[in-house]
Amino acid sequence: MASPDLLFNLRNLFYLGAYQAAINNSDVPGLEADAAAERDAIVFRSYVALGSYQLVISEIDSSAATSLQAVKLLAMYLSGDKEGAIASLKEWLSDSAIGSNSVLRLIAGIIFMHEQDYTEALKHTHSGGTLDLHALNVQIFIKMHRSDYAEKQLKIMQQIDEDHTLTQLANAWLDIAVGGSKIREAYLIFQDFAEKYPMTGMVLNGKAVCSMHMGSFDEAETLLLEALNKDAKDPETLANLIVCNLHLGKPSSRYLSQLKLSHPDHVLVKRAASAEDTFERALQAVA
Repeated sequence: MASPDLLFNLRNLFYLGAYQAAINNSDVPGLEADAAAERDAIVFRSYVALGSYQLVISEIDSSAATSLQAVKLLAMYLSGDKEGAIASLKEWLSDSAIGSNSVLRLIAGIIFMHEQDYTEALKHTHSGGTLDLHALNVQIFIKMHRSDYAEKQLKIMQQIDEDHTLTQLANAWLDIAVGGSKIREAYLIFQDFAEKYPMTGMVLNGKAVCSMHMGSFDEAETLLLEALNKDAKDPETLANLIVCNLHLGKPSSRYLSQLKLSHPDHVLVKRAASAEDTFERALQAVA
């Protein structure tokens, strides 16, 4: 008989965006050294997801495992030290002793995806090796508008573990990207998560995006307001509320103002600013 996976619940909490719950439930007894290192990486990645970058930077010292050092680089990058983080990342990736570490490769993929350097990201993630890496490949290929390659990665994940939370999530991401009749399938995946696990902002946003694609904007608004109650600064919730309210004919300027304040680099903020600039230039041309 296979030994029980002691980190199963912790991983699921993290994958579905229940970051504080993951931190609160991280005291798992009886872990072997490798499992304890994975647990610590999940906990620190949860702190990163909550925006507690300085806590991660201060608590992970130079003697920590490679996987934790990688998470520290992500915290440095997201806290604003992009050049320092990328320089250290490239140095470590070129080190034959640690360059193949799966968490280091995963963090490299995440950072270069943030940089929109998808070719560089795939250089470190394409060979896979873990479900996390294959799931990140799915995200990267979707951003590159290559759903055909994303589907190949998903099939690999399904061969490894079709019922795994990450496999199901990747399936939903791809269904939304493909659109059409696939939207309903994505909605059912998020609905299944909602019934099995604590409702998170990520699951609520997933259901809401599917609802909007299916034209159910009132349902989407209800889901998004519930997500906003869980985290009033979540950028995806605010962005989706802006889109939803525009379709409902409701004012969205307050949500856009909140998004500008909390996440000035968000793609929707940049698009809005670009549209405003274009409008101003058009006005001046007419004047």
